Amino acid sequence: MSANTTLHSGDAPLHGGALWAAALVLAAANFIAVLDMTIANVSVNSIAGGLAASTSQGTWVITSYAVAEAITVPLTGWLAARFGAVRVFVGAMMMFGVFSALCGFANSLGFLVAARVLQGLAGGPMMPLSQTLMLRIFPREKQGAAMGLWAMTTLIAPILGPILGGWICDRFSWPWIFYINVPVAITCGLIAWRMLKRYEHPLERVPVDKVGLGLLVIWVAALQIMLDEGKQLDWFSSPTIWVLAIVAAIGFAAFMIWELTEAHPIVDLRVFRHRGFAASVLTISLAFGAFFGANVLTPMWLQSYMGYTATWAGMTTAWSGVLAVLVAPIAAGLSAKVDPRPLVFGGVVWLGLVTLLRVVANTDMDYWQIALPLLLMGLGMPFFFVPLNGLALGSVEESETASAAGLLNFLRTVSGAFATSLVTTLWEDGSAEKHAELAGLIDPQGASAQALAQQGMPADAVRATLDQITQGQAVMVATNDLLLMVGIAFFIAAFAIWLAPRPTRVVDAAAAGH
Repeated sequence: MSANTTLHSGDAPLHGGALWAAALVLAAANFIAVLDMTIANVSVNSIAGGLAASTSQGTWVITSYAVAEAITVPLTGWLAARFGAVRVFVGAMMMFGVFSALCGFANSLGFLVAARVLQGLAGGPMMPLSQTLMLRIFPREKQGAAMGLWAMTTLIAPILGPILGGWICDRFSWPWIFYINVPVAITCGLIAWRMLKRYEHPLERVPVDKVGLGLLVIWVAALQIMLDEGKQLDWFSSPTIWVLAIVAAIGFAAFMIWELTEAHPIVDLRVFRHRGFAASVLTISLAFGAFFGANVLTPMWLQSYMGYTATWAGMTTAWSGVLAVLVAPIAAGLSAKVDPRPLVFGGVVWLGLVTLLRVVANTDMDYWQIALPLLLMGLGMPFFFVPLNGLALGSVEESETASAAGLLNFLRTVSGAFATSLVTTLWEDGSAEKHAELAGLIDPQGASAQALAQQGMPADAVRATLDQITQGQAVMVATNDLLLMVGIAFFIAAFAIWLAPRPTRVVDAAAAGH
C-alpha cells in the first residue's frame, strides 16, 4: 500500500485473510447492486399480478431503479470528497438493505416504485465506491487480483439476476427477490465499517453545485425513461418519446456547459482530458453494450422460439460466466505486469470472433450447440474487463479516482440500457421484416399445405402451422443478423483501445477516491 494512504486511530493496514475478507465484502456490495439491475426483469408479471397492476405498469419497477441508480453513480466523486468514501459506502449499504426490505413490504405499485427509487439511489454509489475502496486497501502488487474479483461480480451479476429472480418467483414469491438483499447489505455494511474506517481520508468541504445536480437529474431521468419506455411506445411515433428526447438533449448540453465552467462541479468532467481514460470509456461502452445486448437477445430467442423455460434460458446464458471465473486470476496477474492494451484488444477480439460463430445458428440446434459458444465467451471476458478498468483508472490523477470510477460505471450502465432498448427493438422489427420476406418463399407451390390438408388438418390449422414455421425462421434470421451487428461492435471496440497511450503507471491506491 502506498505510504500516502492515511490510516486512522492507530490502526494498521489490513493484511492476509483480513484483507481478502474486506475484498469479499466490497465485491458482495457491488454484486447485489448490479444484480438488482436485472433480478426484477423476469419477475414483472409476478409483481404486477401480486399488486393488481398491468404488466406495462409493472415495468416501472425496473425503470425506477435504473433511473435512480443512473443519477447517483456519477455523483460518487463529489459524495466521497464531501462525506468520505467509507462513510458514503457504508451508509449506502445500510440504506440499500432497509430500502430492499421496504420493496418486499410493498402492498401497492406506487409504494414499490417509490421504494425502488430509494433503493436505486442507495445502490448507485456502491458500485464505483466498492471499486475505489478495493484499490485503496490493497497494496500495489495485489491490485490486479483485487480488480479481477471486482470485475467478475460486475460481469456475472447481470447474468445471474434473471435466473435467480425467476427461480425465486417460481418457488417462493416475488418479495423474496428483495428480501435476499437485506442480510447481505446489513451484514456487509457493519463489517465494512469495522474493517475500512481506518482508510477514511480527510473531507473536502466543497459547496453543493445545485444547478449541476438539477440538470443531471433532469437529463439522466429523461434519457433513462426514454430508453426504457421507447419500445412500448413505438419510439418516435410517440409524442412522449419526442418530449423526453428533447429534454434529455437540451438538459445534457446545458449540463456539459455548466459543469465544465463551474469551479466546484457536482460531476468532474475534466477527467476526460486524459486520453487514456477517454479511450477506455469509449472501449468499455462499446464492448459492454455489445456484451449486454447479446445477453439480452439470447434468452429472448430461447424462450420465444426454442421452447426453453425462463430458468433454462437463464442457465444456458450463464455458461458465459463459468470460464470467466476460472480465467480471471490469470487476466488480473498479467494486467499488473504487461501493457494492458494488447490484453484488452485480444479479449474483445475473441468476444467478437465467438459472436460471429453464432451467426449461423438454426432452429434445429441442440442444447450444447447453443451453450458451447457461450461457454467460450468466458475466455475473453476477463481479458477485456479487468485490464480495461485498471487502464482507465490508472490514466487519471490519483485524486480523481472516485470521480473517474463513478463516470466509468455510469457510462457502462447507460451503454447497457441503450443496448437493451436497441436490441429488443431491432429484434422485433427485424423479425416482422423477415417474416414478410419469407412468407412468399415458404411452400410457394403449396405442396406442404396440400400434404397437411390430406392428413385431415383443417384449412385454418394449415395456415397457422405454416405461419408458425415462417415466424420461427424469420426470428432465427433476425437473431443472426443482430448477432452479426454485435460481433462488428466488438471489433470496433477492440480497435478503439489503441486510441489510449501506453500507460505510464499502474493504478495506485494512494488517495483513491479522495
